[in-house]
Amino acid sequence: MKRVSVLLLVCCWVSSTAVGAQPNVLLICIDDLRPELHCYGVDYIHSPHIDRLASEGRAFHRHYVQAPTCGASRFAMLTGRYGGASNDALFTRSTTLAESPASVSPSLPAWFRQHGYTTVSVGKVSHHPGGRGGADWDDEAMPEMPNSWDRHLLNAGPWQHPRGWMHGLANGEIRKNSKEMALFQSSEGSDAIYPDGSNTDLAIEQLEQLAGAGADSPFFLAFGILRPHLPFGAPAQYYAPYAQADLPPISHPQKPEGKSTWHKSGEFFQYNNWGKNPIQDAEFALEVRRHYAACVSFADAQVGRILERLEALKLRDNTIVVLWGDHGWHLGEHAIWGKHALFEESLRSPLIVRYPGMTKPGVATDSIVESVDIFPTLVELAELPQPESLDGRSMVPILETPEEAGHSAVSYFRNAKTLRTESHRLIEHQDGFQELYDHRSSAGETLNVADQYPELVQQMSEELRERS
Repeated sequence: MKRVSVLLLVCCWVSSTAVGAQPNVLLICIDDLRPELHCYGVDYIHSPHIDRLASEGRAFHRHYVQAPTCGASRFAMLTGRYGGASNDALFTRSTTLAESPASVSPSLPAWFRQHGYTTVSVGKVSHHPGGRGGADWDDEAMPEMPNSWDRHLLNAGPWQHPRGWMHGLANGEIRKNSKEMALFQSSEGSDAIYPDGSNTDLAIEQLEQLAGAGADSPFFLAFGILRPHLPFGAPAQYYAPYAQADLPPISHPQKPEGKSTWHKSGEFFQYNNWGKNPIQDAEFALEVRRHYAACVSFADAQVGRILERLEALKLRDNTIVVLWGDHGWHLGEHAIWGKHALFEESLRSPLIVRYPGMTKPGVATDSIVESVDIFPTLVELAELPQPESLDGRSMVPILETPEEAGHSAVSYFRNAKTLRTESHRLIEHQDGFQELYDHRSSAGETLNVADQYPELVQQMSEELRERS
């Protein structure tokens, strides 16, 4: 009888320990990443590490960001709230928080921090790498997300400061006059000759520290990878597989007719493009796409490095991993080379979630979700209380059952907003002009059919106004 009692006590202790152990979180943010990966059905891209993560987790094939620009998109993801449409969104929030803290809900890392987590960011997680403002983005008195991080770090290395790192090419070259800086580059050397290499070293160091002896709390580690952000620079080893590659034709490459959110690709053309224009020069367009692909493979290698270290540290079985692209990027579609439009190419990005014990790992989902959904999802997976006033919805039902229905997605930029449903996209301009695109048609987002479906336009417009 005594032996049975001891066994019961041991079993109860093991059970309570397993249930009570709070999971760690590893959030990997990748800049300007299209859902153009092997695990998303693109055969010519080499992305073995992200592919493996997708095979072990849930890839969301229809994930939409809130804004096709870095700061506003990251603001929405990190707060679970729809917000400003510009890159100033984070600084607007910081000012409000400083003046009236009670009026601003906690950020995602702040919520985890309040509930006993050690929170660390490395690289570009909010808008600026390292998470600060100032002329060179390194002013300690100007945090982008106050009260959110125990440590927010960046190893700028030879790139001098976060601003230099953000726009850096090989061996410490930083952007001064951007017209003198190459649009793309592929230099011989190790990963460390480009900004992401040394930053991944720092992220791994932080992971080891968080997992080290004496660590007495779960962690929330956010790791921001820069590439494939402009300028497109990656070590030569990542460009080599694409050097002679024939890529599929660019879909609907013509400039849209009529009013739209088309723009002149100003960010792209501010760099030295050697007098060439990919809209008019097919060979140059192909070369740009090859260098973008090289940057994707370079980013994938950094994902592999940190995931391999996570496993070596025996943390995989108690860590939720989220890989998120902050927005998409046009590679010639609609005659755009960049983001900053409300078309599918700017707003759709990769999202992969892996956690211990998930059902049907490796099965992708076509259910529509938004970046604001990440906050409530992580809170539910970590079994923390849900904060009030989040705009996002938990994706846990879809993580448990990939066939579960999603919901329409809201996005915005400058003077227009958009709603994406299972079958259509409505874009509504501030002056009242409307674009409706039917994704059941091969014309997709090239033919505005708003005049043909006035009732649908009205229905979608009402939902858009209610939710934004």
